[in-house]
Amino acid sequence: MSEIIVSPSILSADFANLERDIKAVENAGADWIHVDVMDGHFVPNITIGVPVVKSIRKITKLPLDVHLMIENPEKYVEPFVKAGADIITFHYEAAGEKSREILKMIKSFGVKAGISIKPKTSPDEIFNLLTTADMVLVMTVEPGFGGQSFMADCAEKIPYLKNNSPQNMIIQVDGGINAETAKVCTRLGANSLVAGSYVYKSDDIKTAIDSLRG
Repeated sequence: MSEIIVSPSILSADFANLERDIKAVENAGADWIHVDVMDGHFVPNITIGVPVVKSIRKITKLPLDVHLMIENPEKYVEPFVKAGADIITFHYEAAGEKSREILKMIKSFGVKAGISIKPKTSPDEIFNLLTTADMVLVMTVEPGFGGQSFMADCAEKIPYLKNNSPQNMIIQVDGGINAETAKVCTRLGANSLVAGSYVYKSDDIKTAIDSLRG
């Protein structure tokens, strides 16, 4: 695996040809597959759930990086683990004081546990969780829809998280990531990038993925 983990988001894939589009990024050198799960409550959009993750598991060997943008994430940890998730990330804003307990629950199943913060949430709020989480996901757009513009001020959270986390922490960024914004994030200390539109709408998926690594 490369120093920068590239996790293309299937939110921008063609759902009628999901196997084809997942194989395309796998063959082009993606490290993980990013799966956005939205419930229409925590975010104003509905995407996919456990059955789709279970189906995806059968067609790729890449780690499934499942991002729960849902209320009551603790109810869905075990079903997503059983469906084949390798990394489960949930939102601090959806879990609040239950966040540490949920991180521990995810890790108890032998998968990586991530915590995500929305653009308006200060990284100070998750300071006490940084020794429990395996990954922190910094949203650089408001979660809910793909294709939004990168919010540069959100990337300024990255150095704080890097400086206050264990050395092996994965700092992932999601939202408006392309070759230029990837450079901004990796210079600040991010080591995992989620990109949907930039990868799937490019003429050459391999070139797009390679460009994210600089």
